[in-house]
Amino acid sequence: MRFVPVALAAALGIAAVSTVVVAQKPDAQIDPRSTMIVEQARAAQRAGNLEQANDLLESALAVDPKNRAAFTALAEIAKAQGLLGKAIRFYREALELDPNDVAALAGQGDALVQKGAVTKARENLAKLKRLCTGACPEEARLAAVIERGPPQAVLSAQAKVPAPGEEQKTRKPE
Repeated sequence: MRFVPVALAAALGIAAVSTVVVAQKPDAQIDPRSTMIVEQARAAQRAGNLEQANDLLESALAVDPKNRAAFTALAEIAKAQGLLGKAIRFYREALELDPNDVAALAGQGDALVQKGAVTKARENLAKLKRLCTGACPEEARLAAVIERGPPQAVLSAQAKVPAPGEEQKTRKPE
């Protein structure tokens, strides 16, 4: 009798996990309407209309929230607009859907380098090296970006950050 509640809880837990696993869709099962909207967004992006492309991609995700290509495209647009934190977040969303997405790993690594997080970008490069068995253009591109390092503006901003407690020392008393 003492084990009945525990057994019921375990059974419910197993049922919930199996339901979640069954509910996930592979890329082949992405809603075709969502895929079509992503293609329209890519065309708008190529035409330079980033705002319209962004709106279309958000619509594509409303139709099918498991569309990894939409998250990757949103990340590319955010990166083009200089919104690196937002780009990193969208790449992370794509990687949550498929942790082995080499394009998302490389894109996130690039955004991380631009933001100055070279160590985390190297972690992405290590994952790419594990995933890519042959020639992998994403791996080569990310390695080149890491080699170049963060932009000069990021480096100079990092150099100007005062040490903790140093700010109070340099202030003039009022």
